[in-house]
Amino acid sequence: MTSLRAVLVGCGGMGNNWARILAPRQDIDIVGLVDLAPAAATALKDRHGMDAQTFRALDDALAALQVDVVLDTAVPEARRQIAGTALQRGCHVLSEKPLATSATQARELLAIAESTGKTHGVMQNRRYLAGTRAVRDLVTEGVIGDVGMICADFFIGAHFGGFRDEMANVLLLDMAIHTFDQARYMSGMDATSAYCDEFNVPASWYRGNASALAIFEMNRGARVCYRGSWSAEGARTPWEAEWRLVGSKGTAIWNGVDAPYAEVVAATDGFMRPCRRIESGSQWQGPDGHAGCLDEMVTALANGTQPMTCSADNAKSLGMVLAAIESAAEGKKVPVRL
Repeated sequence: MTSLRAVLVGCGGMGNNWARILAPRQDIDIVGLVDLAPAAATALKDRHGMDAQTFRALDDALAALQVDVVLDTAVPEARRQIAGTALQRGCHVLSEKPLATSATQARELLAIAESTGKTHGVMQNRRYLAGTRAVRDLVTEGVIGDVGMICADFFIGAHFGGFRDEMANVLLLDMAIHTFDQARYMSGMDATSAYCDEFNVPASWYRGNASALAIFEMNRGARVCYRGSWSAEGARTPWEAEWRLVGSKGTAIWNGVDAPYAEVVAATDGFMRPCRRIESGSQWQGPDGHAGCLDEMVTALANGTQPMTCSADNAKSLGMVLAAIESAAEGKKVPVRL
């Protein structure tokens, strides 16, 4: 097997997570590590027993090494520069979310990927969970009928420290894209408009707004209702959120941990129609989360195909994020423009 030669940019927590997952694979070989802090690159190299050169800048790594793919796990503000440079230098790019931090930058990266013909994949690890797949199956198999409303709750008190504590729009830009992407994936719909209120609850430790309420209109008329906070202490939800999808035949429920189920109408009379419970029957047993997404992205590169989470698709999830931020700033409903 011919291995893809990779350079990993960003040797912090997420870079170490990607390295841990990718190191055992035979179809990709991380030959270079890039970080502004040389000690971070050296520490990652030693921790995972890699035979890789270390660099302070991506340009230096690309000049010194033969590289097929750049793995971008750097901070979001560097995404446009790293991914754009790599694509223009003839490399494929697999990056952490978000795809970009603005619509302009996202469009630029989409155009570069198209013009170069290189694959640009984005991490959306929530698609690679048995529960997410099971909810999608309940929808696509018509168990609950036509979906008209999707509700997602996300409440976690996350004390990261570091750059997130200083980010503007920290919940929407750094986290909510997971939930928005899940809503798209599970429903098979894309958003057309957003209305959002973004704020901080008392005693929030984030400089930027870490709580939000958002409503999205989807392209088949359904609504997505999102309630979330990253500064909610106590009674936390799972990271995967808690879900209710209301359809014309019944409702699907997923608490983010246990197997999803549906309750569907069992008879046509009565003030409250009797329902029967249907357990989800998804047989998906692929690798979970980050490992699942990386598995598909790397396999797609090896096979010359596009991964499910390519940037052209992921832009639609980022579009929801950016529209929510715009709506909150303007205090009105706005279209989703990506």
